[in-house]
Amino acid sequence: MTSFGRFVAAARARGALVVQPRMGFSGPARMRAGLLATKHAADAVAGTLTIDSYTRVGDEPAVVRALNADVPLNGYPITSYSPHTSHWVLDGIPGPAFPVQVRHGSARPQRIVAALARLGLTATEGGPVSYCLPYGRTPLVDSVRNWQEACEQLAALRAEGAEPHLESFGGCMLGQLCPPGLLVAISALEGVFFHRAGLRSVSLSYTQQTSPEQDRQAVRALRRLAAELLPDTDWHVVVYTYMGVYPRSPHGARALLERSAELAVRAGADRLIVKTSAEAHRIPTVAENVAALRVAARAAARAVATAPGSPADALDTADNPVYAEARALVDAVLDLDADPGSALLKAFERGYLDVPFCLHPDNAGRTRSHIDGAGRLTWSDIGALPIGRVAGQRGARLTAAGLHDALTYVQRRYDRAPGPRSAPGPQHAAAVERTHDLLEA
Repeated sequence: MTSFGRFVAAARARGALVVQPRMGFSGPARMRAGLLATKHAADAVAGTLTIDSYTRVGDEPAVVRALNADVPLNGYPITSYSPHTSHWVLDGIPGPAFPVQVRHGSARPQRIVAALARLGLTATEGGPVSYCLPYGRTPLVDSVRNWQEACEQLAALRAEGAEPHLESFGGCMLGQLCPPGLLVAISALEGVFFHRAGLRSVSLSYTQQTSPEQDRQAVRALRRLAAELLPDTDWHVVVYTYMGVYPRSPHGARALLERSAELAVRAGADRLIVKTSAEAHRIPTVAENVAALRVAARAAARAVATAPGSPADALDTADNPVYAEARALVDAVLDLDADPGSALLKAFERGYLDVPFCLHPDNAGRTRSHIDGAGRLTWSDIGALPIGRVAGQRGARLTAAGLHDALTYVQRRYDRAPGPRSAPGPQHAAAVERTHDLLEA
């Protein structure tokens, strides 16, 4: 069986950043063609089977109805196709130089994990918090139990000679407007959860946000926490290209992707999940995924050639406000219970972990964030988060107009043409009006 962690380590050793799409199609022939095309797109590429939304929530009858009616899904229905079909999709494609990871989004991942294991795949991603709060209303206690079982399923593959790999999605809570300290803390805590469940190859994630300097601090903070919390584990850090409102122009989308590749290299990450120029409009084609992988790989190679020192130097011990905040959160949560799953449940009950603008019933909803004058994501209200000692200066209450501007901050920055900004028009006003519902919820 292919080792995902070993593949990433080999790329690191030769100075290459692993680039990876989020690609998934419901048609077996198209899914196979996509994997074959991306396999040869750049020097170090990981393949992806992204699972459709019906499969994520366990609604397999809806999958069957869609397939029978030739209705395309937004991903590959791995639990509904026969193993024979999926083996055909993968035949001759995965290997030591091209591992395939299953990405899904499920708070009930056991059937998905069982299906990928039957196909000889050993890498997936998610987590008890990160695949619960942003995606629906599954009670957190159920998600923790489900992910405990899924981790044990994966860990059992070690008895067959595999080294299963699990990536935390904790670095992308709602995609935007979550201050980096909380993203880093949740990703690190999920890594501890995975380790306690028997996994020894993990990756911790962070999504590109609004400030390049703050993003570098966040990735370095995550590396430092991983080294401290997972000393006997094969781990690496993966960066996601910005997951919020995406630039609508091709030049803006390309520039944002290139900046994410540079962030990954210069802050010491080993893998990058890319986005394409089509993100603001529709599901990307295979060709668009291939183009994005090549753009990212070239940008990473340029960054490697010009970066001072080695990415390993990014495991710094200098003053890092993101690390201080994340470490305070991690320590407070792990002090709640010896079992990481129980500690996560107690942390959300007490508001020690609280994701801003998240409407899940188990999220306290008392925190708020804003983008300060320097472009950094900071807290406007920390609720009960145990970071009063280390959190920076808090801002004023966010208005609907301010929330809309924050949500579109990156998109506007990368799309705008030279010259003065135009005045907000009717569409802007309508969008601002819609944000009132979120603030009032």
